[in-house]
Amino acid sequence: MAPLQDDKGTDITEVSIPKRPISTIVFIIAMQTEASPLVEKFQLAQESNSVFPNGVPWVRYSGKYKDLNINIISPGKDVVLGVDSVGTVSASLITYASIQALQPDLVINAGTAGGFKAKGACIGDVYLASDVAFHDRRIPIPVFDLYGVGTRQACSTPNLAKELNLKIGKLSTGDSLDMCPHDEKAIVANDATVKDMEGAAVAYVADLLKTPVIFLKAVTDIVDGDRPTPEEFLQNLAAVTAALDQAATRVVDYINGKNLSEL
Repeated sequence: MAPLQDDKGTDITEVSIPKRPISTIVFIIAMQTEASPLVEKFQLAQESNSVFPNGVPWVRYSGKYKDLNINIISPGKDVVLGVDSVGTVSASLITYASIQALQPDLVINAGTAGGFKAKGACIGDVYLASDVAFHDRRIPIPVFDLYGVGTRQACSTPNLAKELNLKIGKLSTGDSLDMCPHDEKAIVANDATVKDMEGAAVAYVADLLKTPVIFLKAVTDIVDGDRPTPEEFLQNLAAVTAALDQAATRVVDYINGKNLSEL
């Protein structure tokens, strides 16, 4: 998240962070396969009375886990094609609607991602993203180019990362599963270790609404490897989702009882 400043340009991030324990967490998770293990782990129930507009396919699971109110929000299935509504558009919409309706203390965008062996990523690694940016919004006009990349920092969680020994890396987001040469150049410029299809969109909305957000990304495929990305992604999805589930549970256990400044 970008530092908050007052009208004189003074950094007021620290004084703006609530000192009370975190109470409500919203998970933004794109795919049902990624969400289901956590729904079961936290013993959440699907909400029948939706806080979202009528007719949208978005799904909310909620419940109490230890001292935390946990919500898992998924964009659900495309109403025409019946596949998971992955990508930046759905991610932006459900992040906005969830923050407006639920007023969470923290948003966690959890999901799978491609990793780069050149940056040390391996199948099954779970990364805590330090920074997020887009790699497919090309606007070659001064200043608009920076807007297109849209670099943002995740909420700072040095104690969480150290205590849980999580890998740290930058995340790059685009709306395609594959990687064309233009995207590859932008991803290198973003210094990314992992790439996904939602993170930077979630960061944009969370920043807009001044809500802290962190990113947990588990590597299903090696983008700069020898195997086709779709094949490797589908083969590893179930096993890597289990690794994501374990990491997310450890993160929530660590967060329980703490305020944001303690993370």
